[in-house]
Amino acid sequence: MESSIDLQAIMRQVYIWMGLGMLLTAFVAFMTANSSLINLALNPVVMLVAILAEFGMVLAISFGFSRLSSGVATLLFFGYAALNGFTLSVVLLAFSISSVFLAFGATAALFVAMSIIGYTTRIDLTKMGAFLMMGVIGLVIAMLINMFVGSGPLDMLISVIGILIFTGLTAFDTQRIGRMAAQMNMQVGGDAEVKFGIFGALKLYLDFINMFLFMLRLVGRRR
Repeated sequence: MESSIDLQAIMRQVYIWMGLGMLLTAFVAFMTANSSLINLALNPVVMLVAILAEFGMVLAISFGFSRLSSGVATLLFFGYAALNGFTLSVVLLAFSISSVFLAFGATAALFVAMSIIGYTTRIDLTKMGAFLMMGVIGLVIAMLINMFVGSGPLDMLISVIGILIFTGLTAFDTQRIGRMAAQMNMQVGGDAEVKFGIFGALKLYLDFINMFLFMLRLVGRRR
């Protein structure tokens, strides 16, 4: 991937926004799990509403990128990160803290490695993206089937495939974000840079969170 000082600065902003989103998610998850808010998180109706709201925020940022102001995009991103922390708080109850840290560390190492590869490689990963998205669809179908089957070996296979898919998507999305910034001739500073930073951060945030959840399913020890 061709890079420049401006492109490096733009990508740095993407990672900063992502990091801030991750910190907010972790903070809200911890606070929810250790307060009376956990009772709301364990309520199926509240959880369903929260998940639907998250989905709506992701769609709003992804498809309303050109129409949103930087302020609204920022608000939606941090609102999503906070709400995701609320829904993920149940993970802290289901798995031991040591398992959560182990899965997080392994995910962080994989994410950094694949993001570096995605940014530096000269190989075009565009075609790989199409196969990975088909893999995501197949993964969702397999997870729905296993909800009724309850197969342990299938669950492990789903976790492994999920990790592989989102590991690949990390490299793909990193390259795609960098190329989009270059094609749009994105300049540092201003409303457009903030919006692009939020857009890119959301893509990589989703890759990280999904990779983490599948990693936790694979190596996590339940309470």
